[in-house]
Amino acid sequence: MKIEKFTEILGAEFYVGVPDSQLKPLCNYLMKNFGIDNQHHIIAANEGNCVAVAAGYNLATGKIPAVYLQNSGEGNIVNPVLSLASQKVYAIPIIFVIGWRGEPNIHDEPQHIHQGAVTLKILQDLDIEYFIVDEKTSENDLKSARENFQKSLAQGKQVAFVIRKNALSYDEKIIYANENTLTREESIAKILESAGEDIIVATTGKAGREVFMLRDLRGESHSKDFLTVGSMGHCSSIALGIALNCPQKNIWCIDGDGAFLMHMGAAAVIGACSPKNFIHIVINNSAHESVGGMPTVAKNLDLISIAKACNYKNIFSADTRPTLEKILNELTTSEKPAFVEIKCAIGSRKDLGRPTISPLENKIAFCQTLQNFLL
Repeated sequence: MKIEKFTEILGAEFYVGVPDSQLKPLCNYLMKNFGIDNQHHIIAANEGNCVAVAAGYNLATGKIPAVYLQNSGEGNIVNPVLSLASQKVYAIPIIFVIGWRGEPNIHDEPQHIHQGAVTLKILQDLDIEYFIVDEKTSENDLKSARENFQKSLAQGKQVAFVIRKNALSYDEKIIYANENTLTREESIAKILESAGEDIIVATTGKAGREVFMLRDLRGESHSKDFLTVGSMGHCSSIALGIALNCPQKNIWCIDGDGAFLMHMGAAAVIGACSPKNFIHIVINNSAHESVGGMPTVAKNLDLISIAKACNYKNIFSADTRPTLEKILNELTTSEKPAFVEIKCAIGSRKDLGRPTISPLENKIAFCQTLQNFLL
């Protein structure tokens, strides 16, 4: 179904969401027609944030908002749906548009399999009625579903359109770019060189995929790397837990700006714990690149001041290769926890692959490496 018709039938005047590759037609349509203009469209830090913004919109206008998300974000909406939007609390009507990754019997990445299997059950448990949209869904089907939802929305309940792969389409091509020249891949290559035998914890998405690819190209083992293939926003907390219990080695956390923003409170905890072996690198291309390239708000943020306020001991920023190399050379002897922002371009090589080992295999080899340090 064409996205223009889909949004027309939904009838929402305001959208707030976290980008998803399965919802790329919707994301691109919103960026093409509204950009980020506060009145019609906002890209939020996490999905719970979306529900709260949507609730505020409804309270102020009386109109029904739309919240879009990947099904992996269902966990983030549970608390505000049950304790804020619920019909038993404030009765806030919301239309959810949810990309269904990991749908049973459809090949997908490991981190989506369990989430995909329980996607509909979670909606049922949240008392959210849903309608599944696929390639065969007609305009009349969608209109009928929207009309059937109206009674529930009028009662202050939430409803959801669950979007299967290739269910939506958009003919416009949107290109996302910034002015940075340093690439993420060359930045990660330099980080791996500097880290040597230290431990790497990489965030979900293309950053982790590039760590894996570069190890292969360098003929190196993957056993020193923990690849966080899911749980967006939690990479730095995983790294913190490792750093506090493995003080013999420096722990390098390779984070992304979207992931950093999603659960930014983790930085305050890192600063409070103040591990002496923690290096937190945020690769900032101001984009949700792994799911299509839509912007984050990181372009307008002073991440350096945020890191200072969170009590990181040494803080750096790089946007050129010579500056990055200089900073990486200083990190070994710098007081920690250290924070490094690397301003990068949007983009990756077209043939970027995915890890060829399973998450469980990665975990077993990684844990063995950590145990060897403790012997």
